[in-house]
Amino acid sequence: MATPDAVYGANLDQRELAKFNAIAARFWDPKGDMRPLHMLNPLRLAFVADRASLAGAQVIDVGCGGGLLAEGLAQQGAVVTAIDLAPEMIATARLHAAEGAVNIDYREASAESVLAQRPASYDVVTCMEMLEHVPDPARMMATLAGLARPGGAVFVSTLNRSLRSWLTAIVGAEYVLRLLPRGTHEYERLIRPAELARWGRTAGLNLRELAGLELNPLTGQCRLRPDVGVNYLAHFTR
Repeated sequence: MATPDAVYGANLDQRELAKFNAIAARFWDPKGDMRPLHMLNPLRLAFVADRASLAGAQVIDVGCGGGLLAEGLAQQGAVVTAIDLAPEMIATARLHAAEGAVNIDYREASAESVLAQRPASYDVVTCMEMLEHVPDPARMMATLAGLARPGGAVFVSTLNRSLRSWLTAIVGAEYVLRLLPRGTHEYERLIRPAELARWGRTAGLNLRELAGLELNPLTGQCRLRPDVGVNYLAHFTR
């Protein structure tokens, strides 16, 4: 169980946390519950690496899960702190990193608790597939902005709240193809790009780029596209 300090000010939904604790042991199975993340991760990592210098950079991965992106960032030469409030996910991440001799500072902690201790400390802040799982995503954007140093970069990935997204990412991925556990996403929590951009501006961030993430679940091929109708990535600077 996380200490009170670890959950300081946490923007947390216990139901969502339970979902991810339940699948933590299977996180690193590329054919398991997290298969879509395994397919998307190289493209997400490349998006960050192409837009921010990672060698020697202080990076924090917020909502790191089992460490898929965090390990990639560390392998690019970044000094990585990776945080999550799902204890089973953090345990999984630590074990996998130890097995691969990847040096990452994993913490069971909220972004708010880290912000209270180390404001404006990170060259790069990443938060992938998490905003749609917190009660107040606008407040989380402000927290992410606060973690970034002036001139630093913030990278976010999430799902658009659109009919096409509901059909493909929820009905298709969860109920038809069973690529994700049912109930992973709730339509009402999905985030339109205009909303994300507005929250970023309010938090003092400049939106540099939006890019759609297209995944073909049959071939496993992924690519960036201008179309942000379903999954998309955002690059902000502070």
